Amino acid sequence: MFNHYTPGDLALPSRRKFLQHSGMGLGSLALATMLAETTRAATSPASPSVDALPARGPHFAPRAKAVIWLFMTGAPSQVDTFDYKPTLQKMHGEKLPGSDSKTGFFTTSGKCLKSPFGWNQYGQSGSWVSDLFPHLSRHVDDMAFIHSMYLRANNHAPASIELMCGSTVPGRPAAGAWATYGLGSMNQNLPAYVVMHGQKPRGDDQIWSAGFLPKTYGALALDARRKEEIDNLVRPKDETDAQQRAALDLLREVNSDHARTRPTQADLISRINSFELAYRMQSTAPEAMDYVSESEATKKLYGIDNKECETFARQCLIARRLVERGVRFVQIFAGRGSSGDGSVGDVPWDGHNNIEANHRSCAAATDQPAAALLADLKSRGMLDDTLVIWGGEFGRTSDSQGSVGRDHNPNGFTIWMAGGGVKGGCHHGSTDEFGYKAVEHKVHVNDLHATILHLLGLDHEKLTYRYSGRDFRLTDVGGHVIPEILANPVTLPLKRSASAG
Repeated sequence: MFNHYTPGDLALPSRRKFLQHSGMGLGSLALATMLAETTRAATSPASPSVDALPARGPHFAPRAKAVIWLFMTGAPSQVDTFDYKPTLQKMHGEKLPGSDSKTGFFTTSGKCLKSPFGWNQYGQSGSWVSDLFPHLSRHVDDMAFIHSMYLRANNHAPASIELMCGSTVPGRPAAGAWATYGLGSMNQNLPAYVVMHGQKPRGDDQIWSAGFLPKTYGALALDARRKEEIDNLVRPKDETDAQQRAALDLLREVNSDHARTRPTQADLISRINSFELAYRMQSTAPEAMDYVSESEATKKLYGIDNKECETFARQCLIARRLVERGVRFVQIFAGRGSSGDGSVGDVPWDGHNNIEANHRSCAAATDQPAAALLADLKSRGMLDDTLVIWGGEFGRTSDSQGSVGRDHNPNGFTIWMAGGGVKGGCHHGSTDEFGYKAVEHKVHVNDLHATILHLLGLDHEKLTYRYSGRDFRLTDVGGHVIPEILANPVTLPLKRSASAG
């Protein structure tokens, strides 16, 4: 039972009056982006405590402690990157069997479009990689490729939400928020979940939202156009630490009393926690973001001196530094690339007009930094327990849009993972001989999420949150772990996907 209070029971002034009359400089607190969302009432088994976000024990021994998700915004073409299709090359210009002009978002020609890129096999695994990735191709033996991904949405915003949140229904929590909810934080002075982006991808903040989970589990979003700066992190010079601490203590007391009269509104507690985290971050976050202190060799490895990829390079290096310091979940939304007609597109990998020009530009902006991240993590002994994920929100058609472009294709695409307990050099599932549709061991996003949570030591069926009278989970009512891509499958009951071919 919750205790209920009336406003007359409170000796302290209301939060509104306190904030109106306080001159203690509360506006200087950081994490404005974490507080800007409209408060949503959420019902949970128990409201979070007014305290730091503690680490929680997993359901079983994890293989990965942290995740770095390299989101290739705009959707790379599977048949131009990691899913080589000789038949598609041979039948260029001929009718694509089974093609459907409604597959994508626009209308396609129905004629096969061969890949304009050269292909070679790499590593002991003999994995096929196009010449878009001279750097990543050196790491194929650390990658587990899933060639049979599919989802339901065929446009960027709903597909990105489906891939991140497990459903196209708005308001669902993202995978990073679920991981933070399940495992807590490994560093009380930094956020557990961090997102880096350039121009916001389609789907905007919903892609990394905490949804109906308390905002404590939401992401701190950093914009590359502002050099990943955190708003208002530095305390004003005319305010001492003692003054700021006194203001926080009073605000905490007032907010806590306010929250006790509203036990079902967990976001009130989340706001208090965010103020406290902002205070602690003042001494920790600047150092974590200061990649300038890295060696010249490391910065050169990532390509920070290369204008084509400097933004993504900076983000990848910061991601490693954040994970190294205990951040649980980092996502980078690649934000640069040519649209294929000479202009810079707002959805980088979206090669509607000219797949060759678009993908060469996007690969040049991401290949070296992504490969450097893998190499750097491995050299530091961090790849073993850091799961790296690469991929976009869907694939692209095997037939042409216009003459040299490709439309959206949610029916078959490739995602790869490395480190964190996956089996390097393996290939799971397949598309048809044209790369058009997933046909063997099909993997829905719910299966992908179940596997990611499993590697983090979480049973996706037990990780639930009660909201609006029912228990929700990231994998909704589906999802099965993919044992074939695990380095050492554990003795838990691992079920094959019901959608497997």
